[in-house]
Amino acid sequence: MHHIVFFVCEGYETLDLAGPLTAFSHVLTVKGSSPYALHVVSHAGGEVAGNAGLTIQTAPFADQIVDTVIFIGGDLDGMQAQDNVSAALQLCSRSTRIASVCTGAFLLAKTGLLNGRRATTHWRYAARLQSHFPEIKVNADSIFITDGPVWTSAGIAAAIDLSLAVIEKDLGSGTARAIAKHLVVPYRRPGGQSQYSAMSQMEPDSDRIRMALAYARSHLGEALPIERLAEAASLSPRQFGRVFRRETGETPAKAVERLRVETARLRLQDGSEPIEKIANAVGFTDPERMRRAFIRLLGHPPQTVRRADRLNKTE
Repeated sequence: MHHIVFFVCEGYETLDLAGPLTAFSHVLTVKGSSPYALHVVSHAGGEVAGNAGLTIQTAPFADQIVDTVIFIGGDLDGMQAQDNVSAALQLCSRSTRIASVCTGAFLLAKTGLLNGRRATTHWRYAARLQSHFPEIKVNADSIFITDGPVWTSAGIAAAIDLSLAVIEKDLGSGTARAIAKHLVVPYRRPGGQSQYSAMSQMEPDSDRIRMALAYARSHLGEALPIERLAEAASLSPRQFGRVFRRETGETPAKAVERLRVETARLRLQDGSEPIEKIANAVGFTDPERMRRAFIRLLGHPPQTVRRADRLNKTE
């Protein structure tokens, strides 16, 4: 039996827990038997209240056998209390696989186990994770990332994506596909977090960086070197680059590329506009540059993204 332990803190995010719990429990539904034993634990055990008002009964973490531990996201301040960090360290030392969902990455980061590793979290908190833990290689766009025995996922529904990937690794793609079908979710979602959030909803702290982003969005079809963006923000290029990265977790060039990919993806989804025309309109200048950017950020070329969107609309 493989024991999966879900570690929750006061103020846990309900769907961060419900999503993976449901995915792993449905192995029994689709196979008739399951190798997984599922446990919800906390530092001291007992009732733990979530941020949606749902209180659950938990077991004390110290009493559990653990093979996989999953740290559930929620309230950041309470999560990073010393007793939770100590519990996390002990659980990680006893686990063969370690994972976090959404802001659970902050608790995992506190253990030091993410240092030097690639990791992700909810797009809204990625810049904060990078700023507070600079030794982590934060990827703000990935839905989930595997780096050795450590898995991290983006927010809320991404916990199901991570769970399906774990199930596929353990039990094969057939089981994972059957569970995805049963849950009425995509087996593998094309693209990253940028298609749901990303640069179009970034909220940097300073008005100057917000002005630069607004300028970039309205001039995507033109060349946007750092000097031009810095001028829009009334900062020197060097100062602008430093402030921009601190507040967004991205370089200006990466942010512009992500904006272009996001805008191009929406145009691909909306109709049958030629890919060459879209590439020129959003500032890629040629389809090949756009193709490389799509693969880099979304994992798929534009043609595949368009086909997937059309398929989703017909299902």
